[in-house]
Amino acid sequence: MAREFDPGYRGRYRPLVLSYPAETVYPADAFRVEWGPIFHRGRLDGSARVLVIGQDPAAHETITRRILVGEAGQRAQGLLARLGITRSYVFINTFLYSVYGQGGGAKHIADPDITRYRNRWIDATVKDQQIEAVISLGQLADKAYQAWRTTPLGASSRAPYATVRHPTYPESASATGTITKAAAFQKLCESWNQALDALHGAVTPDVPVALRHYGTTITAQDLAPIPDADLPPGLPAWMGDLDAWAARTGEDTQKKRATITVTVPTRFRTWPAL
Repeated sequence: MAREFDPGYRGRYRPLVLSYPAETVYPADAFRVEWGPIFHRGRLDGSARVLVIGQDPAAHETITRRILVGEAGQRAQGLLARLGITRSYVFINTFLYSVYGQGGGAKHIADPDITRYRNRWIDATVKDQQIEAVISLGQLADKAYQAWRTTPLGASSRAPYATVRHPTYPESASATGTITKAAAFQKLCESWNQALDALHGAVTPDVPVALRHYGTTITAQDLAPIPDADLPPGLPAWMGDLDAWAARTGEDTQKKRATITVTVPTRFRTWPAL
């Protein structure tokens, strides 16, 4: 069975993954360092035209070892598709590890060692790829981009830039009780529509598409699956599909931090019933 897969880290990216910061750089009370670092998703072969900066990996990402593959990634994948970008992109995160607890990311966004390593990734991506636009997902990713802009290579970049609300904003904002989920989805869509207005036509599309705005919410039709070419070899196809299949589980915070439950989605259970 022939399936594409991510060929891994070569060229200037190989030294990057061989020299990531020690776990002590990411304090364990603010990051889930026990699950290891997760570096990127997308093209590292010189063909990427859009750089997307996310925040931190979650449960699905921990299993696939690639960032933004769960529902947040599928929402972001759909945003790129509205720009006509179906393949020529690369995602990196603000943090190598999943943020743990309230405020952990904000507390460490400007830590020197974290910032230096993150800037090395952005530098390598910009040097190796014909980046025509940069998108940041959320406030911390915007801060990461702005910090890079103060570097020599960042200051020289002429790629159009758009910062948008994070794909999980509706869930996180509504959980505070200060806004309804419907209103939060509307704010998300307004933010993403502004990015579409700014970047549509500014990047060379893989598939030319007409400008099409979001409505007032994100629907299942607005999601896009994660391509096989973004994932390491041997992962089952359903790990890139639209079904949720990973969740942190446990009866207390320690068990939940230590446990990710993976469940094959019902429609992919092809074995005979016993």
